[in-house]
Amino acid sequence: MTYHAELKPRRRPWLIAAPLILVLVLGAAWTGVWSYAAGEAETRMNAWREQQARAGRVFGCGTQTVGGFPFRIEVRCTGVTTELKDSQPAIAIRLKEIVAVAQVWDPKHLIAEFTGPLTVSDPGQSPHTVASWSLAQASLRGTPSAPERASIVVDGLRLDGATSGNPPLFDSKRAELHARVQFGSWPHNPAIDLAVKLAAASAPSVHQMAAQPLDADIQAVLHGMRDFVNKPLPARLRDWQAAGGKLEIQSARVAQGESLALATGTLALTQRGGLDGALRLTVAGVERLLPAIGGEGGGALNLRLTPALDAIDRVLPGLAQRVPPQKQQSLQAGLLALLGQPAEIEGKRGIAVLVRFNDGKASFGPIPLGQVPLAF
Repeated sequence: MTYHAELKPRRRPWLIAAPLILVLVLGAAWTGVWSYAAGEAETRMNAWREQQARAGRVFGCGTQTVGGFPFRIEVRCTGVTTELKDSQPAIAIRLKEIVAVAQVWDPKHLIAEFTGPLTVSDPGQSPHTVASWSLAQASLRGTPSAPERASIVVDGLRLDGATSGNPPLFDSKRAELHARVQFGSWPHNPAIDLAVKLAAASAPSVHQMAAQPLDADIQAVLHGMRDFVNKPLPARLRDWQAAGGKLEIQSARVAQGESLALATGTLALTQRGGLDGALRLTVAGVERLLPAIGGEGGGALNLRLTPALDAIDRVLPGLAQRVPPQKQQSLQAGLLALLGQPAEIEGKRGIAVLVRFNDGKASFGPIPLGQVPLAF
């Protein structure tokens, strides 16, 4: 059988090449989109640095590169320098490297990784504080005008002073800070959920009570933070107080050895910068906290408990003098227990007392503790 020539199937070579052409066109278009987005990212970063420089905060990179093609935008800044001229006194900060990454299709989500060490010094002087870590990462979602949430996680964080051989200023196995703006609260009635976690944290150079590692888990809500513009801390706190700011501590758990403390309450600042508010503190192992409350050996606390000890001595002459020195803290703890209420914490017996702050004046139940320094 024969076929007519006009009925013979025709070859269409362009159909074979069409998918390849389509891929090339899409690739070229995507390259253009990525190049534009990368250029915009660099332009905005440079504009932000210029804005900060006018405000007295100078940020610089020894080397800055933009990469990540084809699906992400990666900005790498090596030899990071920061000079905060607006702080009193001025501060110079140096960091080895920052790498910030955002996906092209989700530019509002930024992930950053920091490579240390980080040094803090007076401008032109040798560092007085050095921070190091094994891993430090941050995650940000939102924009400066509409923030959503932020997280910072640091493993193996250690802060050291300039003098070698001294104990670290701070040391921890892991430190976490998480912040999330409550939906619908920004910007008219801002409320920010905060979570802070510390694992095996210590600060032996600060106080002997902080030399033993502790674990902390804090949940709080920060009210009144209306913007995130960089300001000196005193100015930031003054604006926060003027906006009616307060810190609502929903749960704060601190465990150190056999001691355990739980706290809830609300703190704020007065117009002159004094701490104001109250915390309900429930403590198991209160005798270990006495040196922290009253200074070395109970110091100031002993003076405030003297009337109670005198009363015991009048009823049972010579009893207070016959108490061995190693039992003094137990006696003080017993007196403090009379000032609070019996409580149980995770199966441990303890006491619950109110720690009050009245325009900076602190008291542990009815016992005055002294003056907390003003915030500004």
